Amino acid sequence: MNDRLYHDTLMEAARQATGHGRLAKPDASATVDNPLCGDRVTIDLRCEAGRIAEIAHDVRGCILCRASASVLAREAVGLDRTEAAAKRAGMEALLSDGALPATPAFEPFRPVAPYRSRHDCVLLPFRALERALGDVG
Repeated sequence: MNDRLYHDTLMEAARQATGHGRLAKPDASATVDNPLCGDRVTIDLRCEAGRIAEIAHDVRGCILCRASASVLAREAVGLDRTEAAAKRAGMEALLSDGALPATPAFEPFRPVAPYRSRHDCVLLPFRALERALGDVG
């Protein structure tokens, strides 16, 4: 295992699995797959007045995907669709350009940047969230 990539902060985020599970009666759900590695993420949302009131995720995937879903679950409550898209854009910029993250919780993913094949693992929960938000009225 690459210790630089799989450092303690990411491992702890994956272990905490904040938001892990499914919501009983979600307002929206979305499942996305990464066909290259087999990761799969399902996001459930409960929304109030256009904002995420509750989020849960079910991840079948690698440490990076699980850590990303856990961090996203901590950061997503209270966001509307536009703000969630901005979070995704921030993570994409961190991974592709090494941009300083506007969300400090994303900083532990900086060592993933040189590993382009792993970017999709980190971004998969964000894509599921975006798709689920697309189903919210």
